[in-house]
Amino acid sequence: MSDTDAGGAGAGTVERALRAVLSTTGGGRTEGLDTGASLLAADPSADAELRLRGVGFVRLVWERGWQPADVVRLVRRDLEDPHLRLFAELTAAEARRYERLAPRWAAQLADIARESGPEPYRADRFSYATAVLELYLLLARLPAVEPVGPVPGTPVHLPSADGEPRMLTRIRALLAKAEATGYPQEAEALTAKAQELMARHSIDEAVLADRTRRGDVPGACRIGVDAPYETAKAILLDAVASANRCRAVWNSAYGFSTVVGFDSDLEAVELLHTSLLVQGTTAMTRAEAAQRAGGRKRTKTFRQSFLMAYAHRLGERLAEATARTTHEATADTEGGALLPVLAARDVAVADRTDRMFPETVATRVRGATDAEGWHHGTSAADAAHVPGGAAGQDVRPRIRPGGRG
Repeated sequence: MSDTDAGGAGAGTVERALRAVLSTTGGGRTEGLDTGASLLAADPSADAELRLRGVGFVRLVWERGWQPADVVRLVRRDLEDPHLRLFAELTAAEARRYERLAPRWAAQLADIARESGPEPYRADRFSYATAVLELYLLLARLPAVEPVGPVPGTPVHLPSADGEPRMLTRIRALLAKAEATGYPQEAEALTAKAQELMARHSIDEAVLADRTRRGDVPGACRIGVDAPYETAKAILLDAVASANRCRAVWNSAYGFSTVVGFDSDLEAVELLHTSLLVQGTTAMTRAEAAQRAGGRKRTKTFRQSFLMAYAHRLGERLAEATARTTHEATADTEGGALLPVLAARDVAVADRTDRMFPETVATRVRGATDAEGWHHGTSAADAAHVPGGAAGQDVRPRIRPGGRG
């Protein structure tokens, strides 16, 4: 019996090609890719089997805890646009097997389809096979990470068709206006109002869950932390997560942080972090232009120090805002009945985080060496106003570089 007969048309060719790629490392990797691509290019009957193997690799990484957006970030970082288009085709093929998908999965798949475009990747047979094998090599070598939600095919509770809560819609609109305006004072007022609504929404959700005994439990999501200046971005995300009763664990190797918290708080973290990052980047670009106009040439240290200061100062101010809003809400309740409710949720989030990441540690980060960058970053954080009054204690956002997640 021939290789082809053993597993369908071209199965033997695909097996030999994959073995050539997966069994080589270091200096032999290029040789293995060339060998595998040559085998596939010479055997058109292997095309269907090659695609099936790709769909299988996609399912494998999902079962290992990865979500589509996680893989897309790595494909963008380590490979090129053709690989992204190939991955989009494979994820779409795998997703069609399932009648229903969790909202985060559906949103991520829609984003991938939109970014990759409607046209499939086309190239000569050798180039196409090389790109496919490079993608499969990346997928096959991804380790297991902590899952942050059920994989497709697992029964999930889908939200009602009413859409997101009205409060989140208002918050989203306020932050969009803050990002778009060219007037710092207006952005300040819009961001302040959004933060107030977020804090109040979190408290209202906690009270409602307690009164109705919904049995809410913390969930988790992943948020990309992309280069450059990823350390400062991770600190900013940690600050936003902490202020919204969540915890963040940064995986620097794979470019994301896992945020643990209750669903309504996770949504707030995603919205606020994205907006503050946009506002900070805009302010940094404006400050850098002024520095260059004054004759300054070094920009990397300025940017790094700017974003570190921006994240550090916002960590202080967000913590103050949360404490103030909580104090005001507690004062409105009889006998401080709200405090045990919030404390129970904090304990639940901490417990879930510790179970997901039992070996992580808090880390102090150094590296801000540019005084002008630090000064301008602090000023920009003050401009991205959140309610909280005068500066309080020295709050240092914590980064937990997780080994697996």
